[in-house]
Amino acid sequence: MLEFQNRKSWMGFALLPLRLLIGFGFAAHGFAKLSRGVDGFADILQALSVPAPHFTAWATSLIELFGGLAIMAGAFVPFVSVPLAVIMLTALVTVHLPYGFSSIKLMAITADGPQFGKIGYELNLLYIAGLFALALGGPGPFSIDRLFTRRK
Repeated sequence: MLEFQNRKSWMGFALLPLRLLIGFGFAAHGFAKLSRGVDGFADILQALSVPAPHFTAWATSLIELFGGLAIMAGAFVPFVSVPLAVIMLTALVTVHLPYGFSSIKLMAITADGPQFGKIGYELNLLYIAGLFALALGGPGPFSIDRLFTRRK
């Protein structure tokens, strides 16, 4: 019985690495879009026939950056997970779906190093599954949400 109780007390920590990695991934991609200038991303969205590409590029970049930071901090995780999952689903359908599941397609090994093919939707699904797990499992310890619930 003691082993079960000890295990149960540590279960909240299981989501911490997931929260940090997913949050960092989104924040890094949002920061990259903003630091390179959103116009290049808007051009890509326009080529994909996304409505209001300039607005969508800004919205996506900001949601990824601040949503990723919120996920890492464990703040408003269930709410922030929804728009981040929508971004991943949109990328899955509009960009990655035609290239199949696998994210890594080794095409050749050359003198310059490995050459990879088009990226499939595997990572999109992993991000969505991680967001789903965080939204259901809660942010866990060392989170802003936990800090606020303890004060109440």
